[in-house]
Amino acid sequence: MRRRSLLIAVPAGLVTLAACGDDKSDSAKASSSPSASASAAKPPKIVDGPLPAITAGVKFDEKPTVAKGSGEPSKDLAVKTVIAGNGKTIAQGDYVQANYLGQIWSTAKVFDNSYDRKTPLVFQLSQGSTLEGWRYALAGKKAGSRVEAAVPPTWGFGANGNAELGIKGTDTLVFVFDVQNTFNAKSSAKGKNVPQNDAKLPKVSTNTDGKAPTIDIPKVDPPTGLAATYIIEGDGPEVAADDSLLVQYKGVIWDTGKEFDSSYSRDALSSFGMQQVVKGWQQGMEGKKVGSRLLIVIPPKLGYGDTPPSGSDIKKDSTMVFTVDILAKM
Repeated sequence: MRRRSLLIAVPAGLVTLAACGDDKSDSAKASSSPSASASAAKPPKIVDGPLPAITAGVKFDEKPTVAKGSGEPSKDLAVKTVIAGNGKTIAQGDYVQANYLGQIWSTAKVFDNSYDRKTPLVFQLSQGSTLEGWRYALAGKKAGSRVEAAVPPTWGFGANGNAELGIKGTDTLVFVFDVQNTFNAKSSAKGKNVPQNDAKLPKVSTNTDGKAPTIDIPKVDPPTGLAATYIIEGDGPEVAADDSLLVQYKGVIWDTGKEFDSSYSRDALSSFGMQQVVKGWQQGMEGKKVGSRLLIVIPPKLGYGDTPPSGSDIKKDSTMVFTVDILAKM
C-alpha cells in the first residue's frame, strides 16, 4: 500500500457495501495525527513569509528542491502561491488531489514526498482528516497552483512531533503542493459518453451537473452474472485491486427501482478501499478508468445473497444496480 503518513484517516465510505472481515484499506494504516491543541485552536494568522527558496524543479508538478530555512521561521502560518492556477477554487471540506513535498525548516531534511511515488495524494481538507496547516494553507487556492507553506508546530504535529518521520515538537515544516484537482459533492465523471445499446441493461443518464444520475431499469429479468459497463469513459489510470477510491454513487434494487443508498443524498463524497466492498464492486471496477461513470449490475451471489445488511432496504437475493463515478484514486 502507498504511504499516507500525514493523513489521519479517510472517511468510512460505503457503509452498506462494506465487506465483512478486517479493514485492509490504507485508511486503517494512517499513523499520525495533528496535535490536540491544533484542532482546538482558533484559525491561524496567515502571513506571506518567510519561506525558503525553491531552487530546482520550479515548474508545476516537477519535484521541487527547497533550500534550508534561513533564520527563525514565523510563529504564524506562512503561505505563498508560487504558481497561480486557473482551476476550481478549493473550499473547506473538499478533497484535494496534489503532489507534495515536506521537509524540516531547520535542516532541509525531506521527510516525505509523493513525486517519487509517481502518485499524487488525495486528502480531505477538513478538521480531523489532515494537518490543520494544510487545511488553512490550501483553502481558497485554485487547482493548477503551486503553493508553498511553512507550518509551525501548533498547526502541524504539535508539541509531540512525529518520531516516525523524524519530526520534533519544535520543528516548523515546509511544504510545497502542486494542486492537480479538487473534488466536492457536486463533482461528476468527465469523459466521452458511451452508447448504451443493450436493451436488457438499465439506462443511466449522462448529466455531469453534480446531480444524481437517473437509472431506468428495463422490464426484463436481471442478468444472472455481473454486468459492468462504461456510461461515461474517462481517461485516467486504471483501477487496481488494491486501490482506494473517491467516488460518487447511487444504488437501487432491480425489482423495485427503489434507491437504498447514495452519496448524492448525503451531499458527501465516499471513499473506500477495494478490499472493503462486495465482490461485485471489486470485479466491476477493477481495470476501469478513473474519471469514468459506470453501470454495475450485481447479482446476489456477488452482493449480499441471503444475508443483506441489517436495517437496510436490500432484501434477500436482491440484484443491485449502481451508477458509480470514479473521481480519483486515494
